[in-house]
Amino acid sequence: MPSDAILFEQPGQLAVRRIALRQPQAGDVRVEVACCGISTGTERLLFSGDMPPFPGLGYPLVPGYEAVGHVAETFGDSGLRVGDRVFVPGSNGFIDARGLFGASASQLLAQGRRVTRLPAGMGEEAVLLALAATAHHALAAGDGLPELIVGHGVLGRLSARLAVALGGNPIVWETESRRHDGAAGYGICQPSDDSRSDYGVILDVSGAAAILDLLIPRLARGGEIVLAGFYKAPLGFAFPPAFMREARIRVAAEWLPADMEAVTRLVAEGRLSLAGLVTHRHGPADAGAAYRTAFEDVSCLKMILEWGATQ
Repeated sequence: MPSDAILFEQPGQLAVRRIALRQPQAGDVRVEVACCGISTGTERLLFSGDMPPFPGLGYPLVPGYEAVGHVAETFGDSGLRVGDRVFVPGSNGFIDARGLFGASASQLLAQGRRVTRLPAGMGEEAVLLALAATAHHALAAGDGLPELIVGHGVLGRLSARLAVALGGNPIVWETESRRHDGAAGYGICQPSDDSRSDYGVILDVSGAAAILDLLIPRLARGGEIVLAGFYKAPLGFAFPPAFMREARIRVAAEWLPADMEAVTRLVAEGRLSLAGLVTHRHGPADAGAAYRTAFEDVSCLKMILEWGATQ
Protein backbone atom coordinates (compact mmCIF):
# COMPACT_ATOMS: atom_id res chain seq x y z
CA MET A 1 0.00 0.00 0.00
CA PRO A 2 1.61 3.29 -1.07
CA SER A 3 1.32 6.53 0.85
CA ASP A 4 2.15 10.09 -0.15
CA ALA A 5 4.33 11.53 2.59
CA ILE A 6 6.37 14.53 3.65
CA LEU A 7 10.00 13.51 3.73
CA PHE A 8 12.88 15.32 5.36
CA GLU A 9 15.55 13.72 3.18
CA GLN A 10 18.36 15.56 4.95
CA PRO A 11 18.40 18.66 7.15
CA GLY A 12 17.01 21.48 5.03
CA GLN A 13 15.73 19.16 2.27
CA LEU A 14 11.98 18.60 2.05
CA ALA A 15 10.11 16.53 -0.53
CA VAL A 16 6.65 15.05 -1.04
CA ARG A 17 7.06 11.46 -2.21
CA ARG A 18 5.13 8.25 -2.55
CA ILE A 19 6.56 5.64 -0.22
CA ALA A 20 5.47 2.15 0.74
CA LEU A 21 3.84 1.04 3.97
CA ARG A 22 5.12 -2.06 5.73
CA GLN A 23 3.06 -5.24 6.04
CA PRO A 24 0.24 -4.81 8.59
CA GLN A 25 0.52 -6.52 11.95
CA ALA A 26 -2.19 -7.81 14.25
CA GLY A 27 -3.86 -4.88 16.00
CA ASP A 28 -2.96 -2.37 13.28
CA VAL A 29 -5.33 0.02 11.59
CA ARG A 30 -4.85 1.77 8.28
CA VAL A 31 -5.95 5.39 8.47
CA GLU A 32 -6.72 7.65 5.54
CA VAL A 33 -5.51 11.04 6.71
CA ALA A 34 -7.63 14.13 6.15
CA CYS A 35 -5.21 16.65 7.67
CA CYS A 36 -2.11 16.86 9.83
CA GLY A 37 -0.43 19.63 11.77
CA ILE A 38 3.07 21.06 11.47
CA SER A 39 4.99 21.42 14.73
CA THR A 40 7.06 24.58 15.09
CA GLY A 41 9.08 22.91 17.85
CA THR A 42 10.26 19.40 17.07
CA GLU A 43 9.74 19.62 13.31
CA ARG A 44 11.72 22.84 13.09
CA LEU A 45 14.62 21.12 14.88
CA LEU A 46 14.36 18.04 12.65
CA PHE A 47 14.28 20.19 9.52
CA SER A 48 17.18 22.40 10.55
CA GLY A 49 19.27 19.49 11.82
CA ASP A 50 19.41 21.02 15.32
CA MET A 51 17.55 18.19 17.04
CA PRO A 52 19.71 16.84 19.87
CA PRO A 53 20.58 13.13 19.67
CA PHE A 54 17.32 11.25 20.03
CA PRO A 55 16.47 7.51 19.84
CA GLY A 56 15.42 6.68 16.28
CA LEU A 57 16.71 9.92 14.78
CA GLY A 58 18.00 9.65 11.22
CA TYR A 59 17.19 10.64 7.65
CA PRO A 60 15.16 10.29 5.50
CA LEU A 61 12.30 10.63 7.95
CA VAL A 62 8.58 11.31 7.95
CA PRO A 63 7.91 14.08 10.50
CA GLY A 64 4.76 15.01 12.37
CA TYR A 65 2.67 13.72 15.27
CA GLU A 66 -0.74 15.32 14.61
CA ALA A 67 -2.88 13.45 12.08
CA VAL A 68 -6.68 13.28 11.82
CA GLY A 69 -8.52 10.93 9.50
CA HIS A 70 -10.73 7.86 9.41
CA VAL A 71 -10.07 4.15 9.78
CA ALA A 72 -10.06 2.57 6.33
CA GLU A 73 -9.02 -0.96 7.33
CA THR A 74 -8.46 -2.98 10.50
CA PHE A 75 -6.17 -5.95 11.08
CA GLY A 76 -7.07 -8.26 13.93
CA ASP A 77 -8.42 -6.93 17.21
CA SER A 78 -7.60 -3.23 17.00
CA GLY A 79 -10.43 -1.93 19.17
CA LEU A 80 -11.60 0.30 16.28
CA ARG A 81 -14.01 -0.02 13.39
CA VAL A 82 -13.84 0.98 9.75
CA GLY A 83 -15.18 4.52 9.44
CA ASP A 84 -14.16 5.69 12.92
CA ARG A 85 -12.76 9.24 12.90
CA VAL A 86 -9.50 9.17 14.77
CA PHE A 87 -6.43 11.07 15.89
CA VAL A 88 -3.06 9.42 15.15
CA PRO A 89 0.01 10.64 17.08
CA GLY A 90 2.46 9.15 14.59
CA SER A 91 3.51 5.97 12.82
CA ASN A 92 6.58 3.86 12.19
CA GLY A 93 4.84 1.96 9.42
CA PHE A 94 6.99 3.05 6.48
CA ILE A 95 9.50 1.20 4.32
CA ASP A 96 12.74 3.04 3.46
CA ALA A 97 11.95 6.02 5.70
CA ARG A 98 12.18 6.50 9.43
CA GLY A 99 8.95 7.23 11.25
CA LEU A 100 10.35 9.50 13.95
CA PHE A 101 6.88 10.82 14.82
CA GLY A 102 5.74 9.91 11.30
CA ALA A 103 2.23 11.35 10.93
CA SER A 104 2.64 13.60 7.88
CA ALA A 105 1.34 11.25 5.22
CA SER A 106 -1.85 10.45 3.34
CA GLN A 107 -2.02 6.85 4.66
CA LEU A 108 -0.80 5.61 8.03
CA LEU A 109 -0.42 2.23 9.67
CA ALA A 110 -0.56 2.37 13.45
CA GLN A 111 -1.41 0.13 16.35
CA GLY A 112 -5.04 0.64 17.31
CA ARG A 113 -4.11 1.10 20.96
CA ARG A 114 -2.17 4.27 20.02
CA VAL A 115 -5.07 5.77 18.07
CA THR A 116 -7.78 7.93 19.68
CA ARG A 117 -11.40 7.74 18.52
CA LEU A 118 -12.72 11.31 18.21
CA PRO A 119 -15.92 12.58 19.80
CA ALA A 120 -18.73 13.49 17.43
CA GLY A 121 -18.49 17.01 16.07
CA MET A 122 -14.74 17.44 16.49
CA GLY A 123 -13.26 18.74 13.23
CA GLU A 124 -9.81 19.70 12.01
CA GLU A 125 -8.98 21.22 15.39
CA ALA A 126 -8.45 17.65 16.60
CA VAL A 127 -4.89 17.94 15.23
CA LEU A 128 -4.23 19.88 18.45
CA LEU A 129 -4.98 16.96 20.77
CA ALA A 130 -1.34 15.90 21.15
CA LEU A 131 -0.35 19.42 22.19
CA ALA A 132 -3.32 19.58 24.55
CA ALA A 133 -2.24 16.26 26.07
CA THR A 134 1.32 17.61 26.35
CA ALA A 135 -0.02 20.65 28.19
CA HIS A 136 -2.08 18.44 30.49
CA HIS A 137 0.95 16.30 31.31
CA ALA A 138 3.00 19.41 32.08
CA LEU A 139 0.33 20.81 34.37
CA ALA A 140 0.07 17.48 36.19
CA ALA A 141 3.87 17.38 36.60
CA GLY A 142 3.93 20.50 38.73
CA ASP A 143 3.23 20.78 42.45
CA GLY A 144 -0.04 22.56 41.73
CA LEU A 145 -1.38 24.49 38.76
CA PRO A 146 0.99 27.05 37.22
CA GLU A 147 0.56 30.65 38.30
CA LEU A 148 2.84 31.84 35.49
CA ILE A 149 3.11 30.35 31.99
CA VAL A 150 5.93 31.49 29.72
CA GLY A 151 5.08 31.58 26.01
CA HIS A 152 1.83 32.26 24.13
CA GLY A 153 2.16 30.03 21.11
CA VAL A 154 -0.20 27.10 20.70
CA LEU A 155 1.23 25.09 23.59
CA GLY A 156 1.18 28.13 25.88
CA ARG A 157 -2.40 28.94 24.95
CA LEU A 158 -3.53 25.38 25.50
CA SER A 159 -1.69 25.29 28.84
CA ALA A 160 -3.41 28.49 29.93
CA ARG A 161 -6.83 27.30 28.76
CA LEU A 162 -6.36 24.02 30.61
CA ALA A 163 -5.22 25.79 33.77
CA VAL A 164 -8.36 27.93 33.68
CA ALA A 165 -10.55 24.88 33.00
CA LEU A 166 -9.04 23.15 36.04
CA GLY A 167 -9.65 26.12 38.32
CA GLY A 168 -6.43 28.10 37.91
CA ASN A 169 -5.85 31.79 37.29
CA PRO A 170 -2.55 32.04 35.39
CA ILE A 171 -0.61 34.95 33.97
CA VAL A 172 1.14 34.39 30.62
CA TRP A 173 4.37 36.07 29.58
CA GLU A 174 4.94 36.69 25.88
CA THR A 175 7.72 38.89 24.50
CA GLU A 176 6.25 38.99 20.97
CA SER A 177 3.53 41.66 21.13
CA ARG A 178 1.84 40.28 18.02
CA ARG A 179 0.96 37.19 20.05
CA HIS A 180 -0.84 39.05 22.82
CA ASP A 181 -4.24 38.32 21.28
CA GLY A 182 -6.56 35.46 22.14
CA ALA A 183 -6.29 35.40 25.94
CA ALA A 184 -9.47 33.84 27.35
CA GLY A 185 -9.87 33.86 31.12
CA TYR A 186 -6.23 34.68 31.84
CA GLY A 187 -3.92 37.68 31.68
CA ILE A 188 -1.00 38.21 29.29
CA CYS A 189 1.88 40.67 29.49
CA GLN A 190 5.51 41.37 28.72
CA PRO A 191 7.89 39.99 31.38
CA SER A 192 9.10 43.55 32.04
CA ASP A 193 5.56 44.59 32.96
CA ASP A 194 5.27 41.98 35.72
CA SER A 195 6.81 42.83 39.08
CA ARG A 196 5.89 39.62 40.93
CA SER A 197 8.63 37.53 42.52
CA ASP A 198 6.55 35.07 44.53
CA TYR A 199 5.29 32.54 42.00
CA GLY A 200 4.82 29.08 43.44
CA VAL A 201 4.76 27.21 40.10
CA ILE A 202 6.05 28.51 36.78
CA LEU A 203 5.50 26.55 33.55
CA ASP A 204 7.91 27.30 30.72
CA VAL A 205 6.93 26.30 27.18
CA SER A 206 9.23 28.77 25.42
CA GLY A 207 12.07 26.37 24.61
CA ALA A 208 14.56 29.15 25.37
CA ALA A 209 17.77 27.68 26.80
CA ALA A 210 18.59 30.83 28.80
CA ILE A 211 15.18 30.98 30.49
CA LEU A 212 16.14 29.78 33.97
CA ASP A 213 18.09 32.89 34.93
CA LEU A 214 15.00 34.94 34.09
CA LEU A 215 12.55 32.72 35.96
CA ILE A 216 14.37 31.70 39.14
CA PRO A 217 14.32 35.25 40.63
CA ARG A 218 10.53 35.26 40.14
CA LEU A 219 9.97 32.21 42.36
CA ALA A 220 8.71 32.17 45.91
CA ARG A 221 10.92 30.28 48.35
CA GLY A 222 10.57 26.57 47.55
CA GLY A 223 8.90 27.40 44.24
CA GLU A 224 9.08 25.17 41.21
CA ILE A 225 9.79 25.62 37.50
CA VAL A 226 8.34 23.01 35.13
CA LEU A 227 10.16 22.78 31.81
CA ALA A 228 7.82 21.71 29.01
CA GLY A 229 9.47 23.22 25.95
CA PHE A 230 11.99 21.37 23.81
CA TYR A 231 15.46 22.81 24.36
CA LYS A 232 18.13 22.34 21.71
CA ALA A 233 20.93 23.78 23.85
CA PRO A 234 22.03 22.87 27.38
CA LEU A 235 20.24 24.71 30.17
CA GLY A 236 22.11 26.41 32.98
CA PHE A 237 21.51 28.92 35.73
CA ALA A 238 23.30 31.09 38.25
CA PHE A 239 23.44 29.24 41.56
CA PRO A 240 23.03 32.01 44.21
CA PRO A 241 19.43 33.05 43.28
CA ALA A 242 18.37 29.38 43.11
CA PHE A 243 20.07 28.72 46.46
CA MET A 244 18.33 31.65 48.15
CA ARG A 245 14.93 30.48 46.93
CA GLU A 246 15.57 26.75 47.39
CA ALA A 247 14.28 26.46 43.84
CA ARG A 248 13.04 23.21 42.33
CA ILE A 249 13.25 22.41 38.62
CA ARG A 250 11.18 19.65 37.05
CA VAL A 251 11.07 18.34 33.46
CA ALA A 252 7.74 17.29 31.94
CA ALA A 253 8.14 14.35 29.56
CA GLU A 254 5.86 13.08 26.79
CA TRP A 255 2.14 12.86 27.34
CA LEU A 256 0.64 9.54 28.39
CA PRO A 257 -2.63 7.86 27.37
CA ALA A 258 -4.29 9.19 30.52
CA ASP A 259 -3.48 12.75 29.39
CA MET A 260 -5.05 12.14 25.97
CA GLU A 261 -8.15 10.66 27.61
CA ALA A 262 -8.42 13.64 29.94
CA VAL A 263 -8.18 16.35 27.28
CA THR A 264 -10.48 14.50 24.86
CA ARG A 265 -13.05 14.33 27.65
CA LEU A 266 -12.61 18.02 28.52
CA VAL A 267 -13.12 18.98 24.87
CA ALA A 268 -16.19 16.75 24.54
CA GLU A 269 -17.65 18.29 27.71
CA GLY A 270 -17.07 21.82 26.40
CA ARG A 271 -14.64 22.70 29.21
CA LEU A 272 -11.61 23.02 26.92
CA SER A 273 -11.79 24.86 23.61
CA LEU A 274 -9.46 24.15 20.70
CA ALA A 275 -10.99 26.95 18.64
CA GLY A 276 -9.01 29.74 17.02
CA LEU A 277 -5.64 27.99 17.03
CA VAL A 278 -5.56 26.57 13.50
CA THR A 279 -4.68 29.69 11.54
CA HIS A 280 -3.21 28.49 8.22
CA ARG A 281 -3.83 25.68 5.72
CA HIS A 282 -2.05 24.34 2.66
CA GLY A 283 -2.25 21.30 0.43
CA PRO A 284 0.69 18.86 0.34
CA ALA A 285 1.72 20.19 -3.08
CA ASP A 286 2.54 23.47 -1.31
CA ALA A 287 4.40 21.81 1.55
CA GLY A 288 7.52 23.94 1.10
CA ALA A 289 5.55 27.16 1.49
CA ALA A 290 3.57 25.66 4.36
CA TYR A 291 6.70 24.81 6.34
CA ARG A 292 8.26 28.22 5.68
CA THR A 293 5.14 29.95 6.92
CA ALA A 294 4.85 27.70 9.97
CA PHE A 295 8.49 28.29 10.93
CA GLU A 296 8.86 31.98 10.03
CA ASP A 297 5.48 33.77 10.22
CA VAL A 298 4.72 34.86 13.79
CA SER A 299 1.01 35.12 12.91
CA CYS A 300 0.92 31.36 12.20
CA LEU A 301 -0.11 29.49 15.33
CA LYS A 302 -0.89 26.11 13.75
CA MET A 303 -0.45 25.22 10.08
CA ILE A 304 -2.25 22.15 8.78
CA LEU A 305 -1.68 20.16 5.60
CA GLU A 306 -4.93 19.00 4.02
CA TRP A 307 -4.46 15.50 2.56
CA GLY A 308 -8.13 14.77 1.91
CA ALA A 309 -8.12 16.38 -1.54
CA THR A 310 -5.28 14.08 -2.68
CA GLN A 311 -7.16 10.82 -2.01
